[in-house]
Amino acid sequence: MSLRERKKAKTRAAIRQATYRLAAEQGWDAATTERIAAAAEVSPSTVVRYFPVREDILLTAENDEELEARLRARPAAEEPLDSLRAVVLEAVRASLDEEPEDTLLRARLMAEIPAVRARLTETTAETGRRLARAIADRTGRDADDLEVRVFTASALGALREAVLYWAERGRTDDLVALLDATVDTLKTGLKPGGDVPITPRARPDRHVTPRVPARP
Repeated sequence: MSLRERKKAKTRAAIRQATYRLAAEQGWDAATTERIAAAAEVSPSTVVRYFPVREDILLTAENDEELEARLRARPAAEEPLDSLRAVVLEAVRASLDEEPEDTLLRARLMAEIPAVRARLTETTAETGRRLARAIADRTGRDADDLEVRVFTASALGALREAVLYWAERGRTDDLVALLDATVDTLKTGLKPGGDVPITPRARPDRHVTPRVPARP
């Protein structure tokens, strides 16, 4: 990145960390734009310039471009749903491994704060539009093709519901296993018999969900 881009990334990171710290210590309502700005040592107008919607500090993904690139890099013969499974699960594992407390806090706020949950739906749609372009190219279709839009929206909507399910139930389950099972449900359809225990797929470095920090 250029020097200017590095400075912008540093500012965005400072705003994010200040927001997470305030929300963890004092609650989401206390994380006002003014207090976030003071904690990040920037002006309120800078916070608004980088994040016009306050909830976006929690939800906007810096790695959407990377997700699209990874999706495009998957094997050409792989089914689109399996490709999407692979890149999303990889991103979630990285988030849990690299920033476990922030990931858990973000999930709790998604479950508890209506404005955060509502904005999550909007940001998921924005991510879907980006990934739809990659899926369209992989399948020889137009990004605005109805089937491409339905497929992408359905898959990301289902994964979003799995995250909310995890968050609403205390965030103690294996999130990666839940997401994996969600994709299986999309592939095989709904079967009778009620809830089935989720068993993580065996892998050498399977993630173990970290301890949930105490609520502020």
